[in-house]
Amino acid sequence: MGISKKLLEILACPRCKGELHLNDTQDGLICDSCRLLYEIKDDIPIMLIDEARPIDE
Repeated sequence: MGISKKLLEILACPRCKGELHLNDTQDGLICDSCRLLYEIKDDIPIMLIDEARPIDE
């Protein structure tokens, strides 16, 4: 099913309150400002800073 476009529009990064976007595989949300990936498990975004993974791009 994936994450709905409406939900994606209202979600914000818990650390900086910036915009998020789906990664290429659509299994995580990326904050470009913080360089963090918030995973999506069972169609639920895990929006905990301690659970986020740093992005090395």
